[in-house]
Amino acid sequence: MTLFVNDISQLDVAFWCPQKGLSGASWAVDVELDGHLGEDGMLFDFGEVKPWIKKSLDSGPDHTLLVPTQAPGVSITTRGEDCIIRTTQPYAMEVRGPRRAFTLLPWPAISAERMAVHYGEQLSRRPPQRIESVRLQFREEAIEGAAYGYSHGLKRHAGNCQRIAHGHRSRLLIWCDGRRQPSLEQRWAERLDARYLVDVEDIIDQTSASLTLGYRASQGEFRLTLPRERCELLPTATTVEQIATWLVAQVSHQDAPLSHVRVQAFEGIGKGARAEAILEMRAWQKATPGNQ
Repeated sequence: MTLFVNDISQLDVAFWCPQKGLSGASWAVDVELDGHLGEDGMLFDFGEVKPWIKKSLDSGPDHTLLVPTQAPGVSITTRGEDCIIRTTQPYAMEVRGPRRAFTLLPWPAISAERMAVHYGEQLSRRPPQRIESVRLQFREEAIEGAAYGYSHGLKRHAGNCQRIAHGHRSRLLIWCDGRRQPSLEQRWAERLDARYLVDVEDIIDQTSASLTLGYRASQGEFRLTLPRERCELLPTATTVEQIATWLVAQVSHQDAPLSHVRVQAFEGIGKGARAEAILEMRAWQKATPGNQ
């Protein structure tokens, strides 16, 4: 007998890609449970399936940086409870923080399929009564149109979002004067894809080529050094609310200065924030050189 539950949970992670570098992913989680029926005619109570699976994933890979330790140029150092990860290709990165902020996997690359098999096997080792095996599927959201995978850290967050390198794969919607703008959506998604969104307040050192970010949060001390070209600087914390607000300002300034702009920014699957701005034509003309 097989019991199945679709969309039982979601994972939001950052991961190191040998081709793209640091990026973000969001996966919906489906589960199938094989076993035998009890005297009550049930294999497993649906009400108990979700907390069991979700607890395991939330305390494991969710909101961590997934590191394929066999990828080219990846090296790992541990110092007490902390972990230091260095890479050399496709670019140099160094990130350090508490060990629980990272998921180290002995693979050459990260994939949703391999992750699902790995964590399904883990759950199968100690299943509840009547359950004989567990199979997971990690699915990317089917997005028609623009989407991007980004990473960030929120030092003021009380939970796991404070980890300096976690991420999301998100859709992006932009309207100007009430009309969708697919070309703008795609251009901004391409600009933000595989980028780290920086709160400028977190910069503790910089050169012409790199940025070093750092902060102390409730889980510990975090540091991250990345090439400057892989970063997008925001003047605020990189919450989804502030990302939407920043995008509205950027689109209003760069792409549609005379329009009513609305942005719907997602944080992973099925959640996010909307922001909008109206720039009065008369005010814009007055403030623009040559229109005095």
